Amino acid sequence: MEVLPKVESDKEVAIDEAEEDRQDEVNEDLLKLEETLCNIQITPTPCSLPERAQEVDLSQYPTSYKENSPQEKLLLAIADNFCCQYVHLYPDRKPLLLSPLNECGVQKFVSTTLRPTLLSYPELYSWEGCASFVSEFLSLEPLDPPIDPPRHLYSPTWLMQTQRGSCFDFSTLLCSLLLGAGYNAYCVSGYAVKEMCLLNQSLQECPLLVTHVKGKATEQKRQVKKYSVKPPRDLRSGFEQRQEERRQADAQAILLKKQQEAERLQEERERLPPDPLLGLRVHCWVLILSGNREVPENFFINPLTGKSLSTTNKCFLGIESIWNHQNYWVNMQDCRFGCAEMNFDLGDAVKWEYLLYGTAGQSLLLIPDMKKQQEAEDDEEEEVDEPKVFEMPPSWVNQINISQQDMETRCPGGMKVIQYRKAKLEKFAPYLLPDGLVTRLTSYSDLDCTQPSTVKEWYQHRHDHLEERELKKTSNVTIEHFRPGRSYALKSHRYITMTPETERQMDFYSHARADGLARRVEMPFEMTETFEDRPDFMYHRHVVFGKRIKVFGPSNTEAPDQGQRPLQKVVERFNRDRSKPAGEDVAERIFLVSEDRIQVTYHREDDRIIPAWRNFIKPRDSGDSQNPHSFTPQMASTFQVDPFEKPSKNLFLYEMLVHMMKEEERVALRVKESEKEVRAILGVREQEESSIELHISIYNTARNERARCHREALERTAKEERLRQEEKELDFLAPLLAQLGDPENLTRQAALQLRNDCLADLKQRLIDKANLIQARFERETQELQQKQQWYQKNQLTMTKEDEDEYLAYCSDAMFRIHILKLRLSRHKDKAPQKYLALDERLRRDPRLANHLW
Repeated sequence: MEVLPKVESDKEVAIDEAEEDRQDEVNEDLLKLEETLCNIQITPTPCSLPERAQEVDLSQYPTSYKENSPQEKLLLAIADNFCCQYVHLYPDRKPLLLSPLNECGVQKFVSTTLRPTLLSYPELYSWEGCASFVSEFLSLEPLDPPIDPPRHLYSPTWLMQTQRGSCFDFSTLLCSLLLGAGYNAYCVSGYAVKEMCLLNQSLQECPLLVTHVKGKATEQKRQVKKYSVKPPRDLRSGFEQRQEERRQADAQAILLKKQQEAERLQEERERLPPDPLLGLRVHCWVLILSGNREVPENFFINPLTGKSLSTTNKCFLGIESIWNHQNYWVNMQDCRFGCAEMNFDLGDAVKWEYLLYGTAGQSLLLIPDMKKQQEAEDDEEEEVDEPKVFEMPPSWVNQINISQQDMETRCPGGMKVIQYRKAKLEKFAPYLLPDGLVTRLTSYSDLDCTQPSTVKEWYQHRHDHLEERELKKTSNVTIEHFRPGRSYALKSHRYITMTPETERQMDFYSHARADGLARRVEMPFEMTETFEDRPDFMYHRHVVFGKRIKVFGPSNTEAPDQGQRPLQKVVERFNRDRSKPAGEDVAERIFLVSEDRIQVTYHREDDRIIPAWRNFIKPRDSGDSQNPHSFTPQMASTFQVDPFEKPSKNLFLYEMLVHMMKEEERVALRVKESEKEVRAILGVREQEESSIELHISIYNTARNERARCHREALERTAKEERLRQEEKELDFLAPLLAQLGDPENLTRQAALQLRNDCLADLKQRLIDKANLIQARFERETQELQQKQQWYQKNQLTMTKEDEDEYLAYCSDAMFRIHILKLRLSRHKDKAPQKYLALDERLRRDPRLANHLW
C-alpha cells in the first residue's frame, strides 16, 4: 500500500516537467510569430474590385473577362471620342453609360455585355416567361447614389452565380434572353419614379387579387308575340313612384358623396411624401419594338417586376440612351413630359444619335418590301466608294447556362416575399417546404398589414392531390381544391372543422364516380346531395335527420354509438324521362319516415299547369305490408290531372306502396353509405395532413438520387440510435452510476468501488443461479424417491394402468434430473469464465479504463 502513492507522485512530477517544456516551446513560437508579423508590409491594391468578387473565383474566368481584344480597344476609343463630343455639345446633360467596369475591373462597352441566348426551356420562349424568370431569380441592389449610373455592369454569367444586381444588371440579363428568343429588345437608361427604382409595390394591388370585370352583356330586346298574353295593368300611383325614385336618387347621391369623400381621405392617407429627387433617379428597363415575334406595338418591360407597361406610362420620366447588341443610340428628344410623346424610330438621326454607322443605324420602322425596293434603287445608281463600316465586336460574355435546379428554385434561397397593398405574397421553390407549399397570399383588412383576413395557399407535387387551400380568418372557413385522381373523386372541400356531422360542402368529379355524385352539402341535421348524368335521372336528394339518441351502458357511461342518425325525411327529385308518359314519370318523392307517410309527385304534362300526385300511409306493423288484405283505400290518396282517366285499382296501389317501402329501405342504406363515406374522407384527410408526402417524377433523376441518399441517411441514423438505445439498456454500469448521481468524471476510488460492486453483484447472481438449479435438482430427486417408496408399498395391488403411469413418471423424472445435473455442471464450469470476462470488460470500459490500468 505504500508503493502506490510513491508511483503516483513520480508520475505527477514527470507531468509537471513535460508541461513546463511545452510551455517554453509555445513562448518561443509566439516570439517568432510576432517578429514575422512586424516584417510584413501591406501595400494598397491599384484597382478596387467589387465586394462580391470574393464570392466567385475570378481565376477560373476566361481571358475575355480580364482583357480587351484589339477590336474592343478600338471600340472603347470610339466610345471615348463620342463621349467627349457629347459632353462638349451638351454640357448640361449627364454623362452617358458607355464603358463601365465588369466584375474583373476591366472596361467593357455596354453593347458587348449583352449575350443573345436561346435556351431549351419552353418557358423562356416568350417575353412573359423571360421577364418572370429574371424578376424572381435576382434580388435588387439599389443604385448608390441613386442619381448616377453604376460604375460596374456585371456579365449575365456573374449574375447567374450571385443572383443579385442593380436594375442595369436585371435589364442586361433580360435583354440577352429576349434577343435570343427573337425579340427586337433594347436596354433603356433613363429616369423613373422612386417606387419603381426601389421596387416598392406597397401601393399596388396584388395581381392575384385583381378581378377582371367582364362587360355587361347587352340585354336583347324582347320580342313581342302577336298572340301573347298582355301583362296586367299597373295600378300603382305614378306620382308616388316618381317621389320614391327621387328619394332613392337623393340617397344614392349622398351615399356616393360619402364614398368619394372616404376615397379621397384614403388616398391622402396613402399618398407618399414628395420625392426631392423626382426626375433625377436613374433607372434601367427594357424596350421591345414592334415587328419581330408578331409584336403589334412598342412596350416597356420593368425587369424588377416582370410586368409590361405602355410607353406612355407616367412612371417613366425620361430616356438618356438605349442600346442592343449591335449599336448604341442617344435620345435627342425633349423629355419634359416623360415618354408619352416619344418617337422610337431609331433611324431618325434628328431624334436618335447613333454611335456606329451602318445597317444597324438605318431606319428600323420601314416595311421589309420598302427596304428591298430602296436597296434595288441604290444598286441602279452609280457605284460610289463608301467608307468601311466598323461593326460591333462579338460579346465577351460566355454562353448563358441556366440549370434545371435554377429553373425550379428561381428565387434566391428558394423563397421571395413581395409586399403589396393590403396583401403579402410569398413564393417558395418546389420541394423546398415539406408540405409542398409554393405560393402563399395573405390578404389584410388594414393598410398596416396587421389584421389578416384571408390566407390562400397553392401546393404542388402532393400525393393527396391538394392544389389550393383558402382560409377565411373572419369566419374560420377553410376551402380546399384537389386535382383529379384522388380517392372518392373529391374536387373541393369547404369546412369549419374536420369533425363529422358539422357544416361542410364537398364537390366531386361526377364523371369519375359511378353514382354521379357532384356535390354534397352537410349540416348538423341535414344533408343535400346533387347528382349528374344518372341512368335513373335523379339529380337531387335532401335528407333531414333527428337528434341522436344517446345510449348509456353500465355505470351510466355513454356507450359508443354504432348506428346512424335517425331519419325523419328524405326528398328525391328526378329529371324528365322522355321514354315514359309524364303521368308515370316520377318528378319527386318524399319519404316522411317519422310520420310513416310517402308522397309521390309526377312530372307535368306540356299542356297542363299542375302535376299528378299520390300519397301513401304505411301500415303500423311492417309485417302487414306483405298481406294484400291489410291494405285499405284509406292508405292511399290520388290526384289525377285528367278527370276522365280511370282511377287506379287497389291492387296497383298496394303494389306501388310495397315498392315505395322497399325504395325507402334502399334510400336509408344509401344515406348510411353517404355518412360512412363522409367519415372515411375525413379520416383519410386527417391521416394525409399528419404525414404529408410529396411525389417526385421518375424522370427527375437528380432529385430522386438526393431523396434516396436522404432516406438512407435517415435509416442509418435511426439504426445507430436504436443500437445506442440497446447498448444503453444493456449497460451493466447504469444502475451503479445512477446510485452515484451519474457523475461526468470518476475518481480512482469511485472507479475501483464500481468495479468491485459490479463483480460482487455478478458473483452473487452466479451463486444464486447455482443454488436455484441445486434446489430444483434436490426437489426432483426427493419427489422421485417418494414415488419409488409409494410404488414399493402398493406394488402388489396396482393395476396395469397405474404401473404404466408410474414407469412414465419415472422416465420423465430421470430425464429432468439428468438435465438439471448437466446444467449445474455446465454452470460451475462457465461461472469463472463469466467472472473473468466481466473483469476484462470493466478494465476496457472507457469510463473506468484510466483508473484500472
